[in-house]
Amino acid sequence: MRAIILGFGGRADVVREAERMRPLIEQYAEVVASDLTGEADLSQVDADFAIVFGGDGSILRAAHQMGYRQLPVIAVNLGKLGFLADLSPEDLVSVVQTMSAEDLHRQVVEHLMLECRVFRAGHELHRQLGLNEVTVQNGAPFGILDVHLYIDSELVTTYSCDGLILSTPVGSTAHSLSAGGPILRKDLQAFVISPISPHTLTNRPVVDSADRVYELVVANTQQQTSVVVDGHVLAPLQPADRVRVERAEPRFKLFSPPGHSYYRTLREKLGWSGRLNLGHRS
Repeated sequence: MRAIILGFGGRADVVREAERMRPLIEQYAEVVASDLTGEADLSQVDADFAIVFGGDGSILRAAHQMGYRQLPVIAVNLGKLGFLADLSPEDLVSVVQTMSAEDLHRQVVEHLMLECRVFRAGHELHRQLGLNEVTVQNGAPFGILDVHLYIDSELVTTYSCDGLILSTPVGSTAHSLSAGGPILRKDLQAFVISPISPHTLTNRPVVDSADRVYELVVANTQQQTSVVVDGHVLAPLQPADRVRVERAEPRFKLFSPPGHSYYRTLREKLGWSGRLNLGHRS
């Protein structure tokens, strides 16, 4: 089995754990590449899987590095929350030690990714693969945006808001959740549209099929109005630019170890396993 070791080298704990674990990993797999910069192009690396150290940010970075050739990811959680990164460093050794190629593919769960394209006057200017979300948002002077939402070329509504998020199920526990969006099971084939601080209280998050084509058009762009994919600015926007979002061909492939279920993750990460202490009841 051939492995890639990834992580964000800007964190000392990531570098420390990656260096500590590499000799142990090499006892059971051939390490064909290692990158802690988050910048290397991994789309042509011939490997069976990637081991990512860090939190969900490291995983997003790895997904972008792999591009349209996604490898199965074994995610080692060194972050605080980690909806995607679910293994401890101690668990990693036993997983790699006992894992065969059949085990790897049997225990991989494939997740929806999105493709974002920006058009101006009918010409494509930018294209980016995403795992979490696409956000149209403002910068200074932070005025309210009017964002037209089209689904399959039909105008759905115009949001007057601080921004608009279109997220995958994986991204539903990220920026979309903080904006009041629902949590979607990660293997659903759907998108969530969540307005950020909508001016009209009847504008609520919408869930629709991933088989549709979504377009966002900002009528009143300002100097720093931009489209952002997974936390990184893709491009500034001008009036009448069309931000088109649809299902991407590649899938994000996440290794799910035995005993680590989706609802267990929600219970542990969101504190659903506890009870609210409302005081003594006589």
